[in-house]
Formats: sequence, structure tokens, C-alpha cells
Amino acid sequence: MDHKTQRSVTAELNGTAYQTHITARQHTLLADEPADHGGTDLGMRPHELLLAALSSCTAITLRMYADRKGWDTGGITVNAVLDRTQSGRNVESNIRLELRFGKELPPEQRERLLQIANACPVHRTLLNPMNISTELFG
Repeated sequence: MDHKTQRSVTAELNGTAYQTHITARQHTLLADEPADHGGTDLGMRPHELLLAALSSCTAITLRMYADRKGWDTGGITVNAVLDRTQSGRNVESNIRLELRFGKELPPEQRERLLQIANACPVHRTLLNPMNISTELFG
């Protein structure tokens, strides 16, 4: 059975350099560029926001699974590292996720949690076909 979901985020750049106000539901955050790229460095860069989405979704997915299983993992840390190479219009991106648990876990739990990390919704979104369409309004 198909399951369709829709999410919406609005980004508005309306003033200072590259400071972009991002709104989703009742939540807001600021994206920016570092000073050496003309920004004011008051927020994460767009690629860092992408990594934040993946790493936070992975951590949440791991916590939900461990809680359902009754596994005490201690804290969960997910570090996402993007290596991006661009040659003209061609871009190759590789993301490495580094998982750490606050408690020592048996090998079988570690292996299962590694599998679960690779099944988080954002991970699956990024690995599957994605289509982006852009429309001009106003």
C-alpha cells in the first residue's frame, strides 16, 4: 500500500547578506554563509542543514528502535561528514555517518543498530529517486 506524506519548509532571504530565515510549522532557524563567503556566519550553511537532517533523523530512528527493544544504549551521537567533489556541472557527493553510543553494546545489538541507521526516513529519501521541480510565482 502506498503511503504519501508532504512536508513544507519556507526559506526567506530578505536583508542581511545571506541570512536566510527558515520556517517549518511553528519553528524557525537561520541559515547563512561564513564571513569568508560573504555571509555573517549566524547560521548553518545549506549543506550543513542537509547533514543535520540526516544525522538527527538517524539518531531519532536509533533511539525509537532501541526504546522499543528495551536496549540501554546511553547517549546516541551521529556525526555526518560530507565529501563533495565538483567538476564543472558534475557533482559527486559522499556522506559518511559515524555512530557512537554512550554504553558498550553487544555485537549483535551493534550490528542491528547499524542496519536500522541505514533505514532512517531521510536516509531512504536521499538514496531513492528524487525529483525536484521549480516554479516561478508572482
